[in-house]
Amino acid sequence: MENDWKSRLGVVYSTNPDFQYQTAAETGAETLPPERQRLIVGIDRRNRGGKQVTLVSGFVGNQDDAKELCRKLKTRLGVGGSAKDGDITIQGDFRDKVVAILQELGYKSKRGN
Repeated sequence: MENDWKSRLGVVYSTNPDFQYQTAAETGAETLPPERQRLIVGIDRRNRGGKQVTLVSGFVGNQDDAKELCRKLKTRLGVGGSAKDGDITIQGDFRDKVVAILQELGYKSKRGN
């Protein structure tokens, strides 16, 4: 989009007719290989109306890879979940099963609380 004015907020006007504003390319975090990941699998009950969720934290990488790992876990367990801000949330208390699946996939994982 050439006329994306929201990305140019705060830029001073240029009188040069040949001026082309260039935005910085967004670089995502590079995903570490599974054997270098250190994942903590815990349970969370806060702000969820008493429902329990399994929380996988410590994932280092871009959002697409986190969503792919979340999709694999949800498929294997047959439950719902989501991946946001480097944390993977799985509905229900599946700590032991999630740790076993992650270790099977080559991730270093341990059970938290």
